[in-house]
Amino acid sequence: MRRASDVTALARAAGEAPRYPARVDEPDQPDAPPGAQQDPQPGPEYPVAWEADVVLRDGSTMHLRPLRPEDADAIQRFQVAQSERSAYFRFFAPVKRLTERELDRLTHLDQHDRVALIGVRPGVDEAGDPREDVLGVARYDKITDTEAEVAFNIADAMQGKGLGSVLLEHVAAAARERGVRRFTADVLPQNASMLAVFRDAGYAISQHLDDGVVTVAFDLDPTERSREVMADREHRAEARSMQALLSARRVLLVGPGPAGPGPATPEHHLARRVVDSALEDPGDTELTVLGAPGPLPDGLPAPSGLTGPGVAVATSWDDVTDVDVVLLAVPPGRAVAAVRRLAGRGVRGVVVLAAGYAETGPAGLARQRELVRAAHAGGMRVVGPASFGLLTTTPGASLHASLAERAPRAGVVGMFCQSAPAAVTLTRTLERRGLGVSALLSAGHRADVSGNDLMQYWQDDARTAVVCLYLESIGNPRKFSRIARRLAGVKPVVVVVAGQSGQVVPPGHAVRATRAPRRLLDEMLRQSGVIRAENTHQLMDVAQVLAHQPLPAGGRVGILASSAALAALVAEAAAAAGLVVAASSDFLPPDATDAQIAQVTDALYAPGACDVVVAVDVPVVVPRTGAVAGAVAEAAARTGRTTVASMLGLSGLPDELAATGPDGTPVRIPAFSTPEDAVTALGKVVTYARWRTEDRGTHVRPDGMDARRARRLVEGWLAAAAGGDGRSLTQDETAELLGCYGLRLWRSRTVRTADEAVAAAGELGWPVALKTASTALRHRTDLGGVRLDIADEGELRADVERMGQVAREALGEAAPEMEVQSMAPVGVPCVIRSGEDPLFGPKVSFGLAGDATDLLDDVAYGIPPLTDVDVAAMVRTVRAAPRLFGYGGAPEADIDALEDVLARVSVLADDLPEVASLELYPVVVGSAGVSVLHAGVRLRAAQRADAPRRALPG
Repeated sequence: MRRASDVTALARAAGEAPRYPARVDEPDQPDAPPGAQQDPQPGPEYPVAWEADVVLRDGSTMHLRPLRPEDADAIQRFQVAQSERSAYFRFFAPVKRLTERELDRLTHLDQHDRVALIGVRPGVDEAGDPREDVLGVARYDKITDTEAEVAFNIADAMQGKGLGSVLLEHVAAAARERGVRRFTADVLPQNASMLAVFRDAGYAISQHLDDGVVTVAFDLDPTERSREVMADREHRAEARSMQALLSARRVLLVGPGPAGPGPATPEHHLARRVVDSALEDPGDTELTVLGAPGPLPDGLPAPSGLTGPGVAVATSWDDVTDVDVVLLAVPPGRAVAAVRRLAGRGVRGVVVLAAGYAETGPAGLARQRELVRAAHAGGMRVVGPASFGLLTTTPGASLHASLAERAPRAGVVGMFCQSAPAAVTLTRTLERRGLGVSALLSAGHRADVSGNDLMQYWQDDARTAVVCLYLESIGNPRKFSRIARRLAGVKPVVVVVAGQSGQVVPPGHAVRATRAPRRLLDEMLRQSGVIRAENTHQLMDVAQVLAHQPLPAGGRVGILASSAALAALVAEAAAAAGLVVAASSDFLPPDATDAQIAQVTDALYAPGACDVVVAVDVPVVVPRTGAVAGAVAEAAARTGRTTVASMLGLSGLPDELAATGPDGTPVRIPAFSTPEDAVTALGKVVTYARWRTEDRGTHVRPDGMDARRARRLVEGWLAAAAGGDGRSLTQDETAELLGCYGLRLWRSRTVRTADEAVAAAGELGWPVALKTASTALRHRTDLGGVRLDIADEGELRADVERMGQVAREALGEAAPEMEVQSMAPVGVPCVIRSGEDPLFGPKVSFGLAGDATDLLDDVAYGIPPLTDVDVAAMVRTVRAAPRLFGYGGAPEADIDALEDVLARVSVLADDLPEVASLELYPVVVGSAGVSVLHAGVRLRAAQRADAPRRALPG
């Protein structure tokens, strides 16, 4: 039997690189396997698109990039630093150093058949000069055109931090881009941990033992399981990185230094606010100030003398000890150098308070990207630029690292916003209403940290019960939808989108252009299960209810009003909000006695009387006594029934509407300035509670689909296309692509003459339909663009002549093309479309063919991946849907078959971002089955924002 050491010895004797099996903790094989295709020369083009910053399992960051020839010294240092155990699992022998030949072959790659990616961080050499250190390597070497041997090697110090898993995602994505569809790897039999690395990635693993080595193989096409694994790893890593920020205690403020003559700069004002707030109330934060913006109080200690919350002063970088988070209030030109000085000090995040970056133009954008790259390379996340900062209210560990004059009170609301002005508005509103937060973070231009990161963290944060997001832009809607849907399943998420459409791009925000209709954002939020608020006022209204009242069990509302007229008005508002007014609703006159108040209140809160309560007390002349408020608060606390109130003179969370529940828990009823505000907020909460209890379905993946074949077809067609603008598919190509997803395109023949039409009809079978091939006329029966039920040759010849005449007159075509198609079963004609939007990614639409879609825009939208519930909702929510369900005595359409077609189109759109547009028009839905009579597909190279690999923005 062959021994591992023999493999190495034989390889060295033959002058070849040794075989590189995988290692225990992470797969490990940095050189090419025997038989791999070899090209000792580097490729002509460096694949810069493969560079990425990633978050690791411990929440730190790292830069990934392709390996270059000049990395030879770094690779040698990496190998020499590895332990004997790691070297053994790499070479099957304790090889300490690589030969010059091995190094040359390892670092000279063609970036196509031989590819390597490395994880790097900045370091210093013995002389203290900066350098880049390699901490992980992933590579593949092609064995055939579609198969490659993969290998990984992770530094001992990085074991268990998820670097190998991230590298696997990125090298697999690079391999798929180069046509590789299958990876193999060699593993020692005792190396069970190595096998687990591949299995845990969600791939279907096959393995066999040969001559003492286990060969593992798996396909690279993403599976439902691999997507779930990636999403779970992304969640844990990003949540951990936010935990490191929000649990910080040691904060360093890097200020601009004393102001010179003339007006103070914006950076001086920012630093001054941070210092003044910390001197007033540091919370539990230990703030060190470097570059103070002006005179500070006497007696402040040096950083080494700060033993608890408070403020210390550093006179130079040498005084700065380890810190958790850094606040930057320096001019943009000094920020990058400051970030690089932070390496090796344990910093997990940088909060950039100052502006002057991407919003100023291309030079500012380049400066911002350089700042983000420097931070990520050093393992740090970036909040900002132009951030208001971050703060938490955790008892005993409250973090004050913001521009807030006063920290908000403690509570259960996690608050996220982007711009600093929005944060000012939110903090003032929180204070005025008495609403408490668990944490507040302003992302500014969100060059790195975004609302997605905070949602990942808040999902598992026990102190956060409600998540509120004020979004001025959404950089990655597809990822937002995925994360928000998971979070909304366990905690309510309330969202305000500036501008309503989501298409507003504030200066400094990196957002892709979109061609999507405005309604697509509404559908994305609906699918996500989030609560859509119209403005900041409504955001706070809904948050008040969610933070201080239980989720309602239903939508029957009991109304208690101070007059019959007021009760009627509230009932009308309740109906508009989707609530059902309960029979237990009542009103109390201004002179009601305590006994009457108790009697009416007890009846309203009786078991089964209603699900939610709206109490409105607005006296006209007689002063309000507070008796109704007290009775309602006591009853709500006693029964646990969701209650809101609108009472004259009360707002926010007043003591008058507070009581204690049977278990001793304090309960506060939120008070609103108008009954309409109270009812609107309550209606949104009821809708969310209903969504929480409804079946949200499972992602559709019908049988009989061949995504791998579809992928090969699309790549082949695009490769053969001239230019970079893609191409439209022929009808035969379209039929072949649709067939990969179990969709049958009704056969047709293109003709120009009557003789050709008659021959086509004979081939396809009578009766037939005749249609013009022109997109302007092909669906217009009223203009003569379609003739149906043509039963014989004479009728067909006459129709060809008439249709040709129409096309010549309307379009000026001398010899217009027409299509002959055998008649499909009668049914309801529909239209299904999909497309790839640069911002939203894949989108699918459904409507009934004709004026409902073309003129009235009666269309339902969905964003894949869709569930079976999403698909059913799309079919039923268009206003013309009754035509599918027997309207006017017509037979009901085959809804199951229609939903199957819609589901298959959604999967195709999700699988193939290169499908720029697809149209099935018409799709005739009969009483038994559907017929896809025409389809059009256009392909274009695409780069989806939410790619199947984890990567940070920047």
